[in-house]
Amino acid sequence: MFKAIIFDCDGVLVDSEVLAMRGERRALADLGLSYSREDYMRRFIGMHDGAFIAEVRNDFRAQLGAAPADLEERLMAARREEMKSLTAIDGAADALRAARAAGYGTAVASSSRAHFLEDKMKRTALWDDAAPHVYSADLVPRAKPAPDIFLYAAAQIGVAPESCVVLEDSENGVRSGVAAGMTVWGFLGGGHVSGDHGARLEAAGAARLVDTHADFAAIIRA
Repeated sequence: MFKAIIFDCDGVLVDSEVLAMRGERRALADLGLSYSREDYMRRFIGMHDGAFIAEVRNDFRAQLGAAPADLEERLMAARREEMKSLTAIDGAADALRAARAAGYGTAVASSSRAHFLEDKMKRTALWDDAAPHVYSADLVPRAKPAPDIFLYAAAQIGVAPESCVVLEDSENGVRSGVAAGMTVWGFLGGGHVSGDHGARLEAAGAARLVDTHADFAAIIRA
């Protein structure tokens, strides 16, 4: 029997992944480094910013020489511009409330930096439905796909990892939840999801796929 549900934030609660990817890819293309949409999603969605920037710098060294000194500033500026359009994913608040109403412990475990995470949750009016158990990978030594942030969240709500369900939208996030010994459900309701995304989440270890928060809430209420 599951006792807790741990939600990812980006791409699960807030529709930020499609915005971040658009801004970041545009900024990188302007600097001469291009990625296909599929490769970008596979490699970078779900990563902590520190790991993401390090990987992009490695790609610059391999393909173009040293990365620009202001690489991180350019990427963050492009992302911020897109985030002006940030919204909650349809039904996210209801999903959080349904989980609590059904008696599950709940937490949010995100790769976002702590100040970005709080800002996104508050701007989309989800903070009050999720607090106080909202945790950033800034709190742990290793970000996703390592299991640290999910293990940390489970410890904070006092539930054993094997009794937790994780709702994740990225391959890196699915691998993180699986490595933590949790059951992972792949979420397909974000604006960045297309094509064989569900199949890739299953290949990474997702035990089932959930199309929308309405579907998720119906499962929880049942």
